[in-house]
This record gives sequence, C-alpha cells and structure tokens, in this order.
Amino acid sequence: MSFEITEKYIEEIQQFIAERNNDALLKIMHEVHYADIAEIIEELEIDEAIFLIKLLDSEITSDVITELDEDTREKVLRGFSSKEIAEEIDELDTDDAADIISELSEQQKKEVISHLEDEEHAKEIVELLRYDEDTAGGLMAKELVKVNENWNVLTCVKEMRAQAEEVSRVHSIYVVDDNDILKGRLSLKDLLTTSTKTAIKDIYIKKVDSVNVNDDAEDVAKIMQKYDLEAIPVVDELGRLVGRITIDDIVDVIKEEAEKDYQMAAGISQDVEADDTIWELTKARLPWLVLALFGGFVSVSILGGFEEAMINYPVLFFFTPLIAAMAGNVGVQSSAIIVQGIANDSLRGSLWKRLIKEVLQSLLNGFVLALLLMSAGMYFLGFEFKVGLTVAISLVSVIIIASIIGTFVPIILEKRGIDPALATGPFITTSNDIFGILIYFWIAKLILGF
Repeated sequence: MSFEITEKYIEEIQQFIAERNNDALLKIMHEVHYADIAEIIEELEIDEAIFLIKLLDSEITSDVITELDEDTREKVLRGFSSKEIAEEIDELDTDDAADIISELSEQQKKEVISHLEDEEHAKEIVELLRYDEDTAGGLMAKELVKVNENWNVLTCVKEMRAQAEEVSRVHSIYVVDDNDILKGRLSLKDLLTTSTKTAIKDIYIKKVDSVNVNDDAEDVAKIMQKYDLEAIPVVDELGRLVGRITIDDIVDVIKEEAEKDYQMAAGISQDVEADDTIWELTKARLPWLVLALFGGFVSVSILGGFEEAMINYPVLFFFTPLIAAMAGNVGVQSSAIIVQGIANDSLRGSLWKRLIKEVLQSLLNGFVLALLLMSAGMYFLGFEFKVGLTVAISLVSVIIIASIIGTFVPIILEKRGIDPALATGPFITTSNDIFGILIYFWIAKLILGF
C-alpha cells in the first residue's frame, strides 16, 4: 500500500509535536512504515525530529535511524546521549549497528560500545568496525544460521530454532565443519523430507558461492547480481564462515556507486549533496572546471593558428561550435556505453572487433549527419560546394575519432585502476573539443588550400 507524505500531513505532525500531543502522534506513527517515518523526519526541524524519535518505541526508532540520510542522522544523534544511542544500537543487526557507530567520533564510539548491554553483540560490532566499509567485511552482518556437518537432522533443527531468534530473516542455512570452515548450504526441502537421524553431511549441497572478507564491495555486488542471490556467505582467509551479506546492503552499494559515477561523469570530483556547504561544493566542482578552462585555452590557441582561414573563409567560423559539440556528444555517448559495460561486467570480446564495430557505426552516423549538413548548408543557406564538402568530411572524421577516444579511454583508465566514469565527463568533452577543432581546420586547409 503506497503512502504519500503531503505538506498538510507534515504540518499536522508539527502541530501535534508543538502541542506535545503524544497520543495523537503515536496513533499516526503506528500506522506508518519505518521507512516512511524516516522520510517524515527528513521534512521536520531537527528538534522536532529528535522529539518524535525519542517518543517512539526503540524497536521502531532503531530501524528509522538506519533509513535516515547520513547528514540528518548525524544531526539527530547529536541530541542523543551515548547511552541512548547504545539502546538503539542494541536493537539493530550488527552490520547496521557498525555503520552507525562508524559515523561517530572516536570518543563517542568508545562510550556507545561501553553502554551496549549485550556483550556478544558489542564484540561482533567491534569486529566489523575493523574492516574497510568498501569491502565484504564492512558490508557483512554476523547474524546467520549455520549447522555442523556432523549433526543429524534432529539436532540441526533444534540448533536452527535457537539461532533463528537472533536473525531477522533467514535466507540460507550454511554448513560448516568443526573448525567453522564453510562446506556448503542446506536445502530446507531436504531438511523437511529427510529422516531425523540422517547426518547433515549426507544431504547438504556442497556447491556454495562465497566471498572473502577483503573482497571489494563492487565485486560482491557483481557476483550477487550475476547469480541472483538474496544473500552470500563471507569467509576469512582460512575459509571460515564469519558472516553474510544480504541483498538490501548490495542495493545500497549499487545506489552509492551509481551516484558517485554520475557525479564524476558530470565533473564533480567528490561525493557531495545539494545541502552541502558552498565551500564543499566548490572544492568538488572546481578541479574539472579548471581542466575545461585549460582545454578552452588550447582550443583558442588552435583557432589562432588558423587565422588566415578565418580571413579567407569566414563561414568556417560559424561551423566551429557545431564540430566541437558533435565531437563532445559522440565521445560522451561512446564512453557512457563502455562505462556501463564495465560496471555491469558485460564488456567482453576482442578489442579489435570492438574498434571495427565502433568505426563502422561512426561511419554510418557520420555519413547521415554529413548528408543532412551538406543539404542544409548548400540548398538552404547557400554555401559553396567546397565549404559544404569540407564541413561534411570534417564531421565524419571528428565523429570517428571521438567515438574511438570515447571507447578506449574508459578501458585504459579501468586497466590502470582508475574509475572509468572519469571518462564520461569533462575529460572526454574537453579532449574531443580540442581534437575536433584541430581536425576540422586541418581538413579545411587541405580542401580549401589556404
């Protein structure tokens, strides 16, 4: 059932908060999903948000806090004592708890952990905090259901019942040996249809996909996407089962990577949001604007070298923005397709075949566009044939070069360990503008003979 948060709805909640009408607030919130409550809190003033969160039950507010935007969560948690934060953390799975604690200051981290009532929970959270947030270890949760291969089905069921109390959702049942080495997974159907005296090692499935704690988060996302997994076990260097990663965490990874790549493609070098300070936004945008300015200077110097062409054929000047724009557009299109292929791990085959394919489709696109350009230039604008031919050949050449650059720059960057999303923004646009203008006037010099 969909839920729409309207301005009137927010105003009603704000009125209840101002009146301290707790009963009315609790009645409204009781009917709302925690993700929607988080969205409501995003619309409130911070003092109103803190009041509402503290009013709700801890089981609800712990989930609400995980759904909040990082900036909002940081502001909200400032209104909580370390003990109050610990009370919320106690209700969360270890991965969500570790994510929230990692955002706190070092001093507050220690205070919050010291206030956690469940010592085992605290120990597992501390263990997760050791891992980089962009690795499988940083994504995983410690809560899972595992059984020993030497147990029989009856013992297995009893142990699973006890373990399942600590797990919010059971995706898989993992099988380990006496040293906690991951051996495989257990089918629930096999468990239900097999004699209670049967040994687990006789019925478990030995093939199981897993990832190492140090694997990159993006690689984990690719594996889970490829095999349509809802959860994947995580093992350490010795092959011991240490946690699991669920699909909700992978969705967050994919979303964050998409946002980062989009910003990078737009020429924003740091992860920023619209609500960030002017200084933070300036630092993120300025480096690529400097690059674009440098590229502009290079383009101006190239134009200065063809001053004679401008004097003898001033009409060439009017086509300069068109050539530069087409070069930039084609380069961005080509690079965007390659970056998408790299991100989806679907970029396969020979580079030479890809080069031939790119040149052929560029020839086709260039021929069609050049034909349209010559027709418009000669029959509607009255340009002479040699000028139309110059612009047409230049356009085809520029499209081919731009598509080749747009194809191979992301591949080269990726092979050198640099995010290929860099190629889809000002980098490609600026470089193709420069090459486009240079090729245009070089061809004009050959055909028009100035």
